[in-house]
Amino acid sequence: MRTALVIGTGLIGTSAALALAQRGVVVHLVDHDPEQARTAAALGAGSDEEPPGPVDLAIVAAPPAHVAGVLADAMRRGAARGYLDVASVKGGPRRELQALGLDLSAYIGSHPMSGREKSGPLAATGDLFEGRPWVLTPTRDTDTEVLNLALELVSHCRAVPVVMDADAHDRAVALVSHMPHLVSSMVAARLENAEEAAVRLCGQGIRDVTRIAASDPRMWIDILSANPGPVADLLTDVAADLDETVQALRALQSSDDAKRRAGADGVESVLRRGNAGQVRVPGKHGAAPRAYEVVAVLIDDQPGQLARIFADAGQAGVNIEDVRIEHATGQQAGLVQLMVEPKSAVLLSSALRERGWAIRQ
Repeated sequence: MRTALVIGTGLIGTSAALALAQRGVVVHLVDHDPEQARTAAALGAGSDEEPPGPVDLAIVAAPPAHVAGVLADAMRRGAARGYLDVASVKGGPRRELQALGLDLSAYIGSHPMSGREKSGPLAATGDLFEGRPWVLTPTRDTDTEVLNLALELVSHCRAVPVVMDADAHDRAVALVSHMPHLVSSMVAARLENAEEAAVRLCGQGIRDVTRIAASDPRMWIDILSANPGPVADLLTDVAADLDETVQALRALQSSDDAKRRAGADGVESVLRRGNAGQVRVPGKHGAAPRAYEVVAVLIDDQPGQLARIFADAGQAGVNIEDVRIEHATGQQAGLVQLMVEPKSAVLLSSALRERGWAIRQ
């Protein structure tokens, strides 16, 4: 691939353009808001001038509701040799294109499984997709050259290609992305009118559960409008679990021993099912999840603290597998949780103590 046209310069489109430009591809940028395209160009994502002729690959990064229309326009004017979209739903756009009577041999649906809570070109980064799954949904009609162009795009973005059926993809993202976002938003909504004294007690658990609720509602209305059925089906199941859990908790309030035991069994059941589901979430680099030991270090909220910890761990010959930070309420301090291989935990704890760090047991 030598040339590309990115139509839509939001977070995903600009991030893909940055990755391509960094690898020597000549990228042209188009957006319904010319100022947004100029911003992406100023960031080094390419040129906001129209390409002089057909490019190798046109990448449509428009909201799901507009993908088919944008693709159809680009295909009718022969903008590229191959066409690809990056919308978070795949079945609907393909069916819309088929209904328009277009030749879909030059088109392939795709969805990079990566993003941020922020949107727009200023939130973009060339490494947004690195190591992340990038779903491709070819059909028997997809031209081999177009599939190869899509694989080249994924390679340039350093993502991991995953081939799926379009409708299977939509059911999957409903489970792992769309439904969790709505549940996160519903939990976060409980905080809107909560007492300030209660909100001040927020810890890492509530931050984890509500983090994705910070995303742009307008963007999510577009996404959910394109995949409502599978999401509604999943929320129906969640609602049934929620009703049963509420009944179990009410039973725990009973003065009847048998009802309390039944309530405890009901709560334990949902917690254990949660355990069973959570262990299926892929671990580092998409591999099977692994159990790490946590070394907790108390730090002051001052510049350079994290860099020092990582440097000291490196000098001790210990690889940090993951890290979490919990900030202390009302204090300029926090707790850094370093996840390491179990065999390295004692070594790291000793090394950090020797270097003056306070280790929490």
